[in-house]
Amino acid sequence: MLQTFKEMEASLDEKELGLASLKIGLKVDQEGEDPEKTLSFASRALKVLESEPALLVAIALQLMILDKDNSKPSLLAAMALQFMGSASYMLKKFNDSLGYLNKANRVLVRLVLDGNIDVEDIKPMLHAVQHELSNVKTAMGRREEAIENLKMSLEIKEMTLDKDNNDLAVAHRELAEAYVAVLNFKEALPFGLKALEIHRSSVWKYYVEVAYDRRLLGVIYNGLEEHEKALQQNQLSQKVLKKLGLSSDLLREEIDTSNMHLALHKYDEAIDTLKGVVQHAEKDSETRALVFFNMFISMTEDLHIKEKYTDSKWCLDIACGILANNETVSLVKAVEAYSELAMQYSFRVESERAVSLLKRMLPMLENLPQQQHFEGSVSAEMGFLLLCHRKLPEAITYLESAAEKFKQCFGSEHFAVGCMYDNLGVAYFDLDRPQSAVERFAAAKDILDVALGPHHKDSIQTCQNLSKAYGAMGSYSLAIEFQERVIDAWESHEPSPDAEYELVRARRCLEQLKAKTGGASIEQEESWNTTCYPLTLPDFPLKPELNKHVV
Repeated sequence: MLQTFKEMEASLDEKELGLASLKIGLKVDQEGEDPEKTLSFASRALKVLESEPALLVAIALQLMILDKDNSKPSLLAAMALQFMGSASYMLKKFNDSLGYLNKANRVLVRLVLDGNIDVEDIKPMLHAVQHELSNVKTAMGRREEAIENLKMSLEIKEMTLDKDNNDLAVAHRELAEAYVAVLNFKEALPFGLKALEIHRSSVWKYYVEVAYDRRLLGVIYNGLEEHEKALQQNQLSQKVLKKLGLSSDLLREEIDTSNMHLALHKYDEAIDTLKGVVQHAEKDSETRALVFFNMFISMTEDLHIKEKYTDSKWCLDIACGILANNETVSLVKAVEAYSELAMQYSFRVESERAVSLLKRMLPMLENLPQQQHFEGSVSAEMGFLLLCHRKLPEAITYLESAAEKFKQCFGSEHFAVGCMYDNLGVAYFDLDRPQSAVERFAAAKDILDVALGPHHKDSIQTCQNLSKAYGAMGSYSLAIEFQERVIDAWESHEPSPDAEYELVRARRCLEQLKAKTGGASIEQEESWNTTCYPLTLPDFPLKPELNKHVV
């Protein structure tokens, strides 16, 4: 076909060239083998279409897109824009792809609103555009926005497909995975359950899909800290995979089982499960190496709980050596493994080793454009560790980078952005720059009050930090105002020993602030009254299916 096009190209006029380019571009795009060629033909077709609007009618007629009255010429332009967006996405030209797809979406919406076309006629194309917009935004780290496009895509499928259609079930599962990726397990659960319901009720008996649904539900229940339910879903999934003889998927499920045992503090069961995986994994395979890595990580945690700290450290160092000797594993798995190692070293207060491992991860993540959120998480953890060790200028660099990544990925109002602003405030406070600290703490408070609620412990801690920063500036009236808010929040907090302790501290801090406004000097201030404390950030999963350790 391409050879024929080359032979005819010189003899074609612009109108014929536009039609031929579009037809060939659509064909190449369907095959999905050469996005460069797809983009080339799409660009050529669109150039002709935009320069000669009258040509739209003729081309659309030949493609049987238009009605007999030739009243819907813009639909062809939308089609060209859509597969240009698709090709640009495959070439990782995400900004270009987003522009083409947004323009295609606007054209389609305008056609419907103007009454030029019945929405029923273009539902498949509307679905394709929404789904591709979701993919592009996910690749750009704009996951919250991507979820909205994915929801619209699902709504269109619900209107066009049978209730027991496999594609509809997969669409529900994709949306559940998208929510898991932003740690919204509560929203993910109903979509995961719906996917399972459709697959189980279908006359086609999608056994493999049922296993995958249960695997995802295991991740969701783990995120909701319902570990027994997670383990149950995982075991049911394994039964299906054993019947079907899917050994690679089964090994993966067994590794998940060991992780769930760890979440339930059943360390012996976790290690026994991994031993079974080792016996079935091929010698010198990537799976076998990663299983050994997981096994030593599990032993590290088990020995640490048993207060055998020397042995625990020995197992951790072995795990580090296994990874160093198997860096040829897939990039995603290498990143996951380094993340686990960094967390373990950080937990054992070996911050320099943890920071070194995290720094090693950042160049890897640059080659994983869809994991910008995790790149932000790595920068956040590095900033936190450096902050705790008072390497403040370097900490600020990583914290600011993390804040920008989180804003790109989750929006400027996400709680992760608020956490970064709070930690930046702590860094500036420790640098004796209270004005800069106040600005960061105030921004953090605005975000966390909305995202978490004013009575969440992190929101209260940020309010406390803001009070201390105002006190350091000598703005005692504002310091007292926010300190009183801290007290009110702790008084309204769910009763607990920690809440009671924090309430006593907050009241003591208020007394000292009031004493200062009266001109009294306090010879010995308690350290907690003049220290701001950073917030820790929950781990962000690298992939929707990631539980705790590498898979």
